[in-house]
Amino acid sequence: MNLTSANASKTVPNTAAADIETFHGSSLELRNLTMAYGDIEVLRNVSLTVAPGTTTCIIGPSGSGKSTLLRGVNRLHEPKSGDVLLAGESALQVKPDTLRRRIGMVFQHFNLFPDHTALENVALALWSVKGMPKAEAMERARRRLAEVGLAERADHRPRDLSGGQQQRVAIARALAMEPEVMLFDEATSALDPELVKGVLNLMAGLGRRGMTMLVVTHEMGFARKVADQVVFMDEGEVVEAGTPAELFDNPRSERLQRFLSEVL
Repeated sequence: MNLTSANASKTVPNTAAADIETFHGSSLELRNLTMAYGDIEVLRNVSLTVAPGTTTCIIGPSGSGKSTLLRGVNRLHEPKSGDVLLAGESALQVKPDTLRRRIGMVFQHFNLFPDHTALENVALALWSVKGMPKAEAMERARRRLAEVGLAERADHRPRDLSGGQQQRVAIARALAMEPEVMLFDEATSALDPELVKGVLNLMAGLGRRGMTMLVVTHEMGFARKVADQVVFMDEGEVVEAGTPAELFDNPRSERLQRFLSEVL
């Protein structure tokens, strides 16, 4: 991931920091991606493009293939056919572990190591996977925790953190690897309602700073406000894709109209 102090396509909010770090995320493209569990196809010929530094939100009913799509992008589940292009190069031609250093993913559940502090959870992959010297890894981890508002919680273990704070640690951990793209799989669905807004605001801030993001979400207000592109999926296929205004205000398909009538 390339970093710069300015990004022409995104407006960075005012901050107390004199030189806030912003991102230059990479492009992501899916070409006719098909995925199956055994003989059952759960994703069929899905194609979409996420431009560098933009946010695409994927919405749709449960079981429509949204999470499976994300798992195919970072190869937690291998596609049956099709391709995934990261910065124009096939992600299916590199080792999965190498790919996951370039594509960060945040899940519904936080998956933190319970016996490690927040700082250690963020730093661990830096020295164990990237081979970074421990002191350097800890310093980067502290910076990332500060970015997500947890500088004062660095030495706390997960059991001493709220759900929202644990999810922030998970986001900091993904950012510490300096990914080119971030995937979010219903990142707020396991949180108490009063904790959701803070995590959504953090995600929106990453988008404003130029991170390329592919977000599976049931938060329609977030998708309308933050997304550059919204994709509606049903039964393993893309039904509609366009700007938030196009999908939310002028849905073309009867299926999307029915979905929105239930969730809005």
